[in-house]
Amino acid sequence: MGEAKRRKTTLGEQYGQETRILSWVPITKTQAEQFVTWTTRGAWIGIGVMVVAWLTIRFIGPAFGWWEVVS
Repeated sequence: MGEAKRRKTTLGEQYGQETRILSWVPITKTQAEQFVTWTTRGAWIGIGVMVVAWLTIRFIGPAFGWWEVVS
């Protein structure tokens, strides 16, 4: 009997299904990893947008005479 068959008989209906983070939370480990990936990417995009906005407000706008920065 091979290892896969032994595992299948041991796990029964659970065989081939992904493991959950907690037994009572319907979120798998793969879904949790994807959530971390997407939120990290979103945070970096937000940081980039904030830097571009700051540069525009502080330097680009006053350079083109769109407004004045009062310091």
